[in-house]
Amino acid sequence: MAKVRVHELAKELGITSKDAVAKLQELGEFVRSASSTIEAPVVKKLRGAFPDAASKASSKPAAAPRPAGNGSAKLLDYGRLDR
Repeated sequence: MAKVRVHELAKELGITSKDAVAKLQELGEFVRSASSTIEAPVVKKLRGAFPDAASKASSKPAAAPRPAGNGSAKLLDYGRLDR
């Protein structure tokens, strides 16, 4: 598992970044802000500290895929105005 940013994990757990940073500092981890990265063992610690949040996050249904459209993107050409 790669390093994870605190704010990404907080979003995944459904908690605020501020709560995540505060809990990590309470657990004795050196975290300065929500953009700090944490290692896998620390991720497990935080997940363990919020077991109800982790279960809520895992029970959420996956987001519905977006429609593909027709595949052609239209670009506006402001240099040429046809009137």
